[in-house]
Amino acid sequence: MKSLLTALFIGSLATFALCASAQEGPQLNLQRIKISAGMHQIDTQLAMTPIERQIGLMNRPAMPTHEGMLFVFDEPTRQCFWMKNTLLPLTAAFVADDGTIVNLEDMKPQTLDAHCSTKAVRYVLEMNQGWFAKRGIKAGTKLSGTPFKQ
Repeated sequence: MKSLLTALFIGSLATFALCASAQEGPQLNLQRIKISAGMHQIDTQLAMTPIERQIGLMNRPAMPTHEGMLFVFDEPTRQCFWMKNTLLPLTAAFVADDGTIVNLEDMKPQTLDAHCSTKAVRYVLEMNQGWFAKRGIKAGTKLSGTPFKQ
């Protein structure tokens, strides 16, 4: 009986460690799609489930220039993001169903400051900070690609 309890305890610890690391570590195997901002192509990782959205870009030391993460929600609503355990300075583009950027928010790493959409949106695209500004992309710009209703 004692060995069974020991085995169960060790198994529980291993499961806990696996779940904790999955929630805190970077996500590597997310579905990818290509979207565009005018002539600029973005290799986009999709965060579609609650756990994928919760982890987001946490604990990543770097992200390639033309790569981003698109957070996809079931319904349009006012979205707010923060940067807990996120090491990269990012800009969040809050995006309407038709791909129109509603507003952009620069976000500092490792803070709990809230950065929110000014309207109800279904999508949030995170890119390295400065990516949108360097390309003249601002609120009102339309993104194109599979998720957006044209």
